Amino acid sequence: MKSRPRIAINTRFLINGKMEGFGWYTYEVTKRIVESHPEIDFYFFFDRQFDNRFIISNNVTPIIINPPARHPVLFYLWFEIGVKRALKKHNIDLFFSPDGYLSLSSNVKQICTIHDINFEHYPKDIPFAARKYLRHFFPRFARKADHILTVSNYSKTDISTKYRIDEKKISVVWNGASEIFRPLSEDLIIEIRGKYSEGAPYFIYVGSIHPRKNVRRLVDAFIRFKTETNSSWKLLIVGEAMWNEHDLGTIKSNNDIVFTGRMELSELAKLVAAAGALSYVPYFEGFGIPLVEAMKCGIPILSGDKTSLPEIVGDAAIFCDPFDVQSIANGMKKLSSDDSFREQLSKLGLKRSRIFSWDISADKTWEIISDHLSN
Repeated sequence: MKSRPRIAINTRFLINGKMEGFGWYTYEVTKRIVESHPEIDFYFFFDRQFDNRFIISNNVTPIIINPPARHPVLFYLWFEIGVKRALKKHNIDLFFSPDGYLSLSSNVKQICTIHDINFEHYPKDIPFAARKYLRHFFPRFARKADHILTVSNYSKTDISTKYRIDEKKISVVWNGASEIFRPLSEDLIIEIRGKYSEGAPYFIYVGSIHPRKNVRRLVDAFIRFKTETNSSWKLLIVGEAMWNEHDLGTIKSNNDIVFTGRMELSELAKLVAAAGALSYVPYFEGFGIPLVEAMKCGIPILSGDKTSLPEIVGDAAIFCDPFDVQSIANGMKKLSSDDSFREQLSKLGLKRSRIFSWDISADKTWEIISDHLSN
């Protein structure tokens, strides 16, 4: 007879050395929940061999469910057959899915985090098969869920409106950012800039190279900024291409634009803290964790003015129209030329960053899971 509650968590994005947004969100939230609740048995559902560092404590049982879910057909097989069977086999009381995907055919209570529904607004930004899957299944996931978490008030309104979901069924829990992001000493800033930007101040972009991240316009704006100002500032782009649709070959020959690829978290934190400014201008974003990382470092921000970004960054940024290359370039001019303005944004960012914490995110997430576990 079962004596302890059992919660299963979709942990398929916990992949050592390849952590992206979903992976870090899953790790930061579940780590805190699992460690804080030794009275619960947690079952982590992986879709491939896992790294033991993700088995956070003794109350975690790892389960590998095949096949690896990295294609729309495999998504369906994994959630509708593999996950359903595992939920039944292990007598699970509640399933939490941090990436929004659920098992439609299971009767187990289910809570998911839908970070945003960008694919509903810009479907052509993603490949055909993924687009068809997401637009077909996510409205069903939203209706199936016993409760939905999301990461901004913008996303809450968007999900509620688009999928006709009662707002009472959706809770907003902001993301946090790692505490490794903090201001650097002047000596370390000089060292990092010497290593990556030939000693010059730089704008930094952090994130995948994906259409909605608007990297192409950001690069075009930077080239225009350099042409119009002859500034010594450089642009660092930290991240990897997604969907293999981005031809940035000619840009990569520009000595003032540095592509670093994926960075380990400890090195990324130094790169952000040594930047002159974060340039983050997606035209669609559910939250924007790089904004919080920059604010924690006291780095001034050039932010797009669409979707959730103004909600997250508040008064700690200068805003631009992400669809207007000149607007982005003008923001770069302002930040690069006005020391007192950068200092003002730095102080505002450090102050605002205190309201974002993974501890708060995990506590609020647990409150919702716990309410549904007991009801």
